[in-house]
Amino acid sequence: MRLGRIASPDGVAFVVIEGDPNSDAICKEIAEQYLSRNPTFTGRTWPLADVRLLAPVLASKVICMGKNYAAHAREMGSEPPEDPVIFLKPNTAIVGPNVPIQLPADADPVHHEGELAIVIERPCKDVPAAKAKDYILGYTIANDVSARDQQRKDGQWMRAKGHDTFCPVGPWIETSVDPSDLDIRTEVFHGAAGTAGTGEKRQDSNTALLLHDIGAIVEWASAVMTLLPGDLILTGTPEGVGPIEDGDTVSITVEGIGTLSNPVVRKQK
Repeated sequence: MRLGRIASPDGVAFVVIEGDPNSDAICKEIAEQYLSRNPTFTGRTWPLADVRLLAPVLASKVICMGKNYAAHAREMGSEPPEDPVIFLKPNTAIVGPNVPIQLPADADPVHHEGELAIVIERPCKDVPAAKAKDYILGYTIANDVSARDQQRKDGQWMRAKGHDTFCPVGPWIETSVDPSDLDIRTEVFHGAAGTAGTGEKRQDSNTALLLHDIGAIVEWASAVMTLLPGDLILTGTPEGVGPIEDGDTVSITVEGIGTLSNPVVRKQK
């Protein structure tokens, strides 16, 4: 099942998206003001082509896994950590598909980080890895945008990764995908043509290479803090991160989910 949040002529709604997103998909409004694997419907529908996709969740927090692919840890100059490394991004960093990533005027370089993201379905704490799937609604795509100069200067990651628009999420949530073996690819398109142009492949990996798998991630994070419905856990980025600039478009594709695309603009001083 494909779950999303849309802006239609009638307002904002949570929906189930049925059909081919590239042709005849229909959005069926969910009666509940939250997402679940067992929705009821209001009877209202809209063609996907007639609405705007929003970030699919209203997260209370965004938990991120650092250095969860060995090759990425090494490209950043360190060895993979033995235990999971987690940090937070503010929920104000979240934006949906096609919303511009706004680079701070004085931040350079700013990197993309394409990631598979876990969406939590119901409150939980101290979840054993073997039971993690019981609390997961599904999976979506996220971009952990990071200002590397600020990351190096500060010695910690909150400012560098916490700017507004630094957590694009979408385009929807897939509830039935198996997260253990999914191809993940990031492309950067340069210039006004956007995704209609020729992309530069930056990241090309698979979630099978995660150092800590989905169950271990949920167990580790929930041992620290209570997870709430809609919370996001970004599972880490593979190697191939790189700079994005004003005029670029970043597209992250995860097998079985879809593609998240966002243009890039730079704020003026």
